[in-house]
Amino acid sequence: MESLVEPVSIEESLKQFLLVISAALIIAVLPQSIPWMRKLPYTVLLVIAGMGLALLDIHFFSPSPELILWIFLPPLLFEAAWNIRWRELRRNLVPIALYATLGVVVTILGIAFALAQWADFLWPVALLTGACLSATDPVAVSTLLRELGAPSRLKVLVEGESMFNDGTAVVAFSLLLGLATGTETFDLQNLIVEFASVVGIGVGVGLLVGFGISLITKQFDLPLVEQSLTLVGAYAAYLIGENLGGSGVIGTVTVGLIMGNFGSRVGMNPRTRVVVSEFWEFIAFFFNSILFFLIGDQLLIDSVWSGLAGIAVAIAAVLVTRVVAIALLTAISNRITTVDIGWNLQTMLCWSGLRGGVALALALSVPETVPQRDALIAVVFGTVFFTILVQGITVKPLLQALDLIQANPIQQQYLELISRETALQKVLDYMQQPGTSAGIDPAAFRAERATIESELLKLQQQSQALSQQDPSLAELGVETLRKELLAVESNAYYELVQLGRLNQEPPALLEAIINAEENPHSPAPAAKPGNAAVAATKES
Repeated sequence: MESLVEPVSIEESLKQFLLVISAALIIAVLPQSIPWMRKLPYTVLLVIAGMGLALLDIHFFSPSPELILWIFLPPLLFEAAWNIRWRELRRNLVPIALYATLGVVVTILGIAFALAQWADFLWPVALLTGACLSATDPVAVSTLLRELGAPSRLKVLVEGESMFNDGTAVVAFSLLLGLATGTETFDLQNLIVEFASVVGIGVGVGLLVGFGISLITKQFDLPLVEQSLTLVGAYAAYLIGENLGGSGVIGTVTVGLIMGNFGSRVGMNPRTRVVVSEFWEFIAFFFNSILFFLIGDQLLIDSVWSGLAGIAVAIAAVLVTRVVAIALLTAISNRITTVDIGWNLQTMLCWSGLRGGVALALALSVPETVPQRDALIAVVFGTVFFTILVQGITVKPLLQALDLIQANPIQQQYLELISRETALQKVLDYMQQPGTSAGIDPAAFRAERATIESELLKLQQQSQALSQQDPSLAELGVETLRKELLAVESNAYYELVQLGRLNQEPPALLEAIINAEENPHSPAPAAKPGNAAVAATKES
């Protein structure tokens, strides 16, 4: 009987999977034909479409906690960490650490207090609900900010906090689950020790896996194998960390940071880095599409309607605790560091605290023996839908109101022009190499070169005209040139390491010169080998 049933089950699952992917891809293409849909972020459109199917009572397979936490989460966390530059993360490490630790504590306590006082939740269940809702979703927030062209610093703060507070939220949930089920008693000292142990094991596993894979990829140049090893690293760190009693989330984030900032430099040539980055961009798009569509498809009208009062209390508590946590912890960060976070960035940090797949996975993993489990799930689902739909849709208008969307038509046009100039200049450089004109009529070769030179001159005139129209573009051009020069320098060091003339890549000399020019009265920071190279290569 099992041999007859199993193939049918697999076939049905495959059909469901293909239907979900097809629906998500259709939603991705629709904005190209329907102009008003372009105003909404792709992830929000997926949730709305899923909710529409749910209202029609069309449901696909349910995203179980195991599916989200063990299959979807590791690659999404790795992709976010891979794309974060260590230099910017280090610069904002204090506020990110405060948001991801004390911010989680403030959120849990604030939500728990509100639910216990005004929604008749038992305190252990209220704390557990707060833990579910304490993690901001890196998938939703990162995708939105990238699509809308938010400032790089805002993206680093939001993505850095989101990656790390996922780990602290999962750890807090695990610790509080024992209180809710009655198997453990509250002991602050034991909680702190266990939290430090879980995080420490996660970081240790991430360091071992990340540096280990980085050193392995240094031994050969096989792009497909190196690409596969990054995928293995993302899942291996999560699996090993969880099995050793640590945080798989922290382990995966650590691996992503190491591979993106160290391994991609010492173990991958520039071509491989591009291939791997494009691979992870596809993985993020693929998993985001499935996850957000399924989140919308899980809408249960009856549950949401019956728990409306608790959902309203939870939403208010989430918004208030977010404002309190960001304002308080930012004030501390601004006082103890030289990195000042202005009120406009603080406002966006408050409104960017969307909740998503992690919150749903934690809520669904609550055992049925926990009292008020249905109310907990209804509150978490309702709050997640609110943050994704209301906050997700209003992120762009708020960014515009706060003057935080950096991209503008003139700037985009200018960047495109100077990129074309760079490309055509490389074409001319190639044509000047010996042997390029072999077997070609000299007159035809000169005509082709003259055509390219003429087009290059037009581009230069257009870019100069734009820079006169907007003087700030000149500074942008200098910044772009610096990034290209840093990339060239870092690639040269990489080739020398491969040839055996250097044991390791030295710190970028151009970066030290640029820092000295920008900060003539401050000592130059000690750069770590390869970090500046990574940043330059990724930016360019």
